[in-house]
Amino acid sequence: MASAEGLVKRRRGGGSSSSLDRNLSKKNSDDSLNKSDDERDEYGKNKLTILEEVLLLGLKDSQGYLSFWNENISYALRGCILIELSLRGRIAIMKEVKKRPLQDRIVEVVNDTPTGEVLLDEALKYMKMEQQSVLTWIDLLCGETWNLMKIGYQLKQVRERIAKGLVDKGVLRTEKKNFVLFDMATHPVADFSVKERLIQRVINVLLGRVSKPDKRTIAMLCSAYAADVLDNALIGLNPNQKEAAYQKVDELLQENALWTDKAKSMGTTEVMAGVYSVYTRMESIL
Repeated sequence: MASAEGLVKRRRGGGSSSSLDRNLSKKNSDDSLNKSDDERDEYGKNKLTILEEVLLLGLKDSQGYLSFWNENISYALRGCILIELSLRGRIAIMKEVKKRPLQDRIVEVVNDTPTGEVLLDEALKYMKMEQQSVLTWIDLLCGETWNLMKIGYQLKQVRERIAKGLVDKGVLRTEKKNFVLFDMATHPVADFSVKERLIQRVINVLLGRVSKPDKRTIAMLCSAYAADVLDNALIGLNPNQKEAAYQKVDELLQENALWTDKAKSMGTTEVMAGVYSVYTRMESIL
């Protein structure tokens, strides 16, 4: 179980003058206005979500599946969902007079416009139904609850759904493999250039080649660290470089989990800081 609760381990617009074209053009314009800056930057560019980047880092290139022994990635992926929704301006921390620890503060939906990403929109729908803390939402989305009334908030088949999204984007492909007792769909890498660029981003930041990493890259690094998949990107480094890389990502995580002034200047939101605070309690970090 990877729960952090109680853990002891680490377009183009139409030019037609018809009424239909004008309405469609207006709708596209309205949809664009509802998107955050991050979404507008990515609109039409087929970029990856943080969830997809973390899963891609953990995936075995030719085999097309994650390590069976990784108990942390499912929990970290739920944290990625909260981070993505925060970056897209859909959720925020509710204002309160008495400040509790970040992971215990209540999350509220501030914009219920669908993101177009199925997993994100499913989580957003649940968050509209009930107000819970950052930590509780990660637990609920992961199915870590004894409350039968809340078990319905669990997001199911998350890894497979993320992988299928990467297939749709041309990054992975789907194959069937036999594992003695059963057949399983696997998703080997189809476009190695995407993963190579992702790994290069990881290395550039963690070896200090980038002076000020952007907020999405920081989120990806911290989430990959919590998901215990970062080592896959660092396999080509020598021991000293690898040690320096882990020291750097740990500094990024700890600094942003405390929501320091420096973290705020890098674009970290309260929700993101709350998620990072949860990450610091996971077994892959301690």
